[in-house]
Amino acid sequence: GILKPSDQILPYRLEMGTKMKTTRGNDLYAFWKNRVSDELSKEFAQHSSKVLINLASDEYFKVIKPKSLNFEVVQPVFMDKKNGKYKVISFFAKKARGAMSRFIIRNKIDTPNDIKAFDTDGYLFNTEMSTDQKWVFARDQE
Repeated sequence: GILKPSDQILPYRLEMGTKMKTTRGNDLYAFWKNRVSDELSKEFAQHSSKVLINLASDEYFKVIKPKSLNFEVVQPVFMDKKNGKYKVISFFAKKARGAMSRFIIRNKIDTPNDIKAFDTDGYLFNTEMSTDQKWVFARDQE
């Protein structure tokens, strides 16, 4: 089901693409369909802030239907400079998403622009590489 930040669960690995025959379809994407998006929209209707900071992996976020949402979604993207070019390196991006989650929680951030101050592990907000919906945090380790 849908979890809230205060819910307690044991760690586990959920593969969204796992084949699972149900009356709703053959995998977890089909099982959840619009339910997660609908629940998020209901939750956001009760809040003054209408921005979701998406720190989920692409695999998990694919269950969301962005066009059906009644709020804005901002996705932080973590890029590393390698061989002179910036690219997403999944291992580091996953660690950075967790670090940003901790940063938001520890600093009690409730204004989206405040996450631009995130500077853990050398990542810095990069205005030039960012768009309204994708906020790029880049680091140069060369």
